[in-house]
Amino acid sequence: MTSQPSKVSFIEFVSLMALLTAMTALSTDAVLPALGDIGHDINIIESNNNQLIISLLFAGMALGQIIYGPLSDTIGRKSSIYIGISIFIIGCIFSIFSSDLTTMLIGRFLQGLGAASTRIVTMALIRDRYEGREMARVMSFIMTVFIFVPAVAPAFGEGMLFLWEWQAIFVSFLVIATLAFLWFGLRQEETLPRSARVPFSLRHIYRGVKETCLNRTAFSYTIVTGIVFGAFLGYLSSAQQIFQDAYRTGEAFALYFGLLSIAIGFASLLNARLVMHYGMRRISGHALIAITVVSILFFIFAWMHHGLPPFYSFMLYGFVTFFCMGLLFGNLNTMAMEPLGHIAGIGAAVVGSLSTFISIPLGVLIGRFYEGTILPLVAGFALLGLFASFIFRYASLSDMRSVHVEESA
Repeated sequence: MTSQPSKVSFIEFVSLMALLTAMTALSTDAVLPALGDIGHDINIIESNNNQLIISLLFAGMALGQIIYGPLSDTIGRKSSIYIGISIFIIGCIFSIFSSDLTTMLIGRFLQGLGAASTRIVTMALIRDRYEGREMARVMSFIMTVFIFVPAVAPAFGEGMLFLWEWQAIFVSFLVIATLAFLWFGLRQEETLPRSARVPFSLRHIYRGVKETCLNRTAFSYTIVTGIVFGAFLGYLSSAQQIFQDAYRTGEAFALYFGLLSIAIGFASLLNARLVMHYGMRRISGHALIAITVVSILFFIFAWMHHGLPPFYSFMLYGFVTFFCMGLLFGNLNTMAMEPLGHIAGIGAAVVGSLSTFISIPLGVLIGRFYEGTILPLVAGFALLGLFASFIFRYASLSDMRSVHVEESA
């Protein structure tokens, strides 16, 4: 049952929301095959600095997430998305015409800052229009697209490189964003009436941050989410160097990257069934232990092969690890949000923003240690998996004590 009538059909609405949501994944993964070319053309001397082109995008997203949620409650959903897409387009222009690393990083930061609006506000917009099973149905379709995009985005980037140089990738982002802006502006009506809007308040944001940080359960699971995503960001940052430089996969990089992305998507879909039988905490705990143990064992195996074990073994390790990641992402966010139901809007923004801010330095650190082998990446997964497991255990024990106290009362 829809909460509001609309001139936009169900199919068109889902397609539009999927396009807006997919902009985030596309702007991350489509650039990966071009990192080497970009670094050469804008005179990046240290190849590991190419990784900052990925990291600064997430820095912009981290800041944007905590802004757009409250902003959309004040000025409406449409105006917030207009602002975000406009900033994204400006960032694309910076990247297209960049001739040095600083200009490129400014462009990427602005792209992340803008893309955060489509990631955050679309969720609020969907909730405005749908509820209950209809909302779950919409989210299922959108998540399918969101999972599919990372698998094909590097191939899309390779296609742009085949047609032109790396600037074509950012031109394609600009074109897609412009079309989304026009489609959204012409067809989608505002879903938040003026009577339901609230004044924008930095104090409100501060209270949301404070409450999240003071709630042991929410804060602990937010930290775990950030640590896990930090390991994944380390992979994203160094994937191009590992596949194309270390293993010399060439243009097949997009294929292999897509295969590992499918592991995350498959796990995310399977988790929807498993979680009903085994619960979020049990699945997440086992997934963290699996990542840690498999990474420790594979690190020893890789070290015995001088840091570059057979490629098939790396792909097998990646598939197992990213399958576990797919089980974790949705569950950890849900568990972090459980105690924040009374401040769900600002709570989601804070959890998303804080976890991303935690992940960025961890991902950058893993990437900076790249030295031509996979050892830094695998060690990063092992150490961060172990650290996350300890914090997860602490959070789970805290949950159990809270339940015991409630039952005693």
